[in-house]
Amino acid sequence: MARSPFEIAGTRVAPGSRTQIDVPVARLYTHAPLYIPLEVVHGRQSGPVLLVCGGIHGDEINGVEIVRRLLRSKQLQGLRGTLIGVPIVNVFGFVQHSRYLPDRRDLNRCFPGSESGSLGGRVAALFREQIVDQASHIIDLHTGAIHRTNLPQIRAQLVPGGETERMANAFGAPVILNADLREGSLRHYAQNRGIPVLTYEAGEALRFDQWAITPGVRGVLRVMRRLGMLTGEHRRRPVPAAEVANGSSWARAPIDGILRPKVRLGARVAKGELLGRVADPFGNAEGEVRAVADGIVIGMSRLPLANEGEALFHIARFDAIEEAESAIEDFQSSLEPPPDALY
Repeated sequence: MARSPFEIAGTRVAPGSRTQIDVPVARLYTHAPLYIPLEVVHGRQSGPVLLVCGGIHGDEINGVEIVRRLLRSKQLQGLRGTLIGVPIVNVFGFVQHSRYLPDRRDLNRCFPGSESGSLGGRVAALFREQIVDQASHIIDLHTGAIHRTNLPQIRAQLVPGGETERMANAFGAPVILNADLREGSLRHYAQNRGIPVLTYEAGEALRFDQWAITPGVRGVLRVMRRLGMLTGEHRRRPVPAAEVANGSSWARAPIDGILRPKVRLGARVAKGELLGRVADPFGNAEGEVRAVADGIVIGMSRLPLANEGEALFHIARFDAIEEAESAIEDFQSSLEPPPDALY
């Protein structure tokens, strides 16, 4: 029996084909239209409907490149199920190099949205109704905020033995944060509807970080294989070990001044260890930033200028910290790009 076409945003995509679609979202002051761009790859055989989206925060552009490379991957030949790739959700923020929408709202706090609400609520409602509600599984791509960088990590609400946990383990990021749902986020909306969803965090806003992009593409493809959407070995590597963090906390600036970090991203630290020093331009006043717990540095500020109380080093806590350290070392040693990587 032939598979039915896939319908999304008023467009029908035939089995065994792919289609790029521009979903109208709004108009600029100039009356020029804005669209959420997406591409659908609809396999000839049935399977999951996976949504992979980037740019919910408009300045987080690593996800844009991950989606582009994913859609150009030769591994999609013979796809089972349907892939929906959305490189840029927050097109307003993207064109303005901004995390936010023009009304200064965070789109990832506006779900499920409302057709009669704020701009953020209307964009969230449109994205939800036209795209998100068509998916059976979701991978949402993010980076650190402006002037902050994140070690590649998965954030998800894990249920032992559940589909989300299986996806998280398949992805192959070195760290998995068993993170609570934030109300208004895409992850909160999808998870409450029973849609397994992962958030991949890696790199820095407004940057292309190859060490974040390459494992992001590999991770999505691994999840697709776990879901049965891809077949064949295709130089399959063992899935890198991942360790689940049982919590995380930030070490903050004790005074205003200029930060001189003493540790790198991914470093193992002990509670009380010196992470950096903050001093005024003359060095008359100096404060020490120390680790608030044993753990691994999974995020840190890239801007040396710090205000008192500003979050500088994000430390994840693990029950088995030696295993976590080993997982990160193995991950970092595996980052040589594959010969067919598309740049």
